[in-house]
Amino acid sequence: MSAESSKQPDRNRRKWEIAMSVTQVKITLSGGPAELAATDRSVDAGELDRTLKIRYGAGYEHFVHDGERQAGDGGDIAVFRWTHRTKIAE
Repeated sequence: MSAESSKQPDRNRRKWEIAMSVTQVKITLSGGPAELAATDRSVDAGELDRTLKIRYGAGYEHFVHDGERQAGDGGDIAVFRWTHRTKIAE
């Protein structure tokens, strides 16, 4: 194996890491259970227009992004606001 071919996996991994950092958006949760808001989160950029559904206890907490952003460490953070809770079907 040549030295060049042994570097290929590292190069591919770095390209993947760069792609992930470009497509991920930091978010914060507003409303809903306080325990959920305390966690650092990010979503794919394409998910900003969808309802975020997070399992919590015996149900799901639903959050939506209406375009609001707030300043944070390292840039803007998308704000997802709590809309409602649904129970898990038994």
